[in-house]
Amino acid sequence: MHYGEIKVCDVANGPGVRVTLFVSGCTNRCEGCFQPQTWAFDFGQPFTAETENYILEQLAPSYIKGLTVVGGEPFEPGNQAALLSFLRRYKAQYPDKNLWMFSGFTFEEMTTPGHHANCPETAEILNMVDVLVD
Repeated sequence: MHYGEIKVCDVANGPGVRVTLFVSGCTNRCEGCFQPQTWAFDFGQPFTAETENYILEQLAPSYIKGLTVVGGEPFEPGNQAALLSFLRRYKAQYPDKNLWMFSGFTFEEMTTPGHHANCPETAEILNMVDVLVD
């Protein structure tokens, strides 16, 4: 997985001050998308263990209310596989901070067997999400 940006003091993608991860890759290609550059799966930088550690460090201050994951598309199959272990770490390290995710897929699509966005990781990721904006 690649990511286009990490905002460490974001107030636009959920309540309070947040850390926001902008993942790359999207097959939805929504009309009017405000970040079409993120449609490419190789846009930005590789999402590495160092990236995960950096994000987790940025989440430490008490004024940070939580993590937001946006796209591209977090629920693309390749992104889900890469995000799952990171989101497990996040929830274990910060159980009192929330998780918001934005998706161009609907909840119903993500939970429909056989749909592109319904992967082995989907149910576990959705169970960790406090707010899904679909």
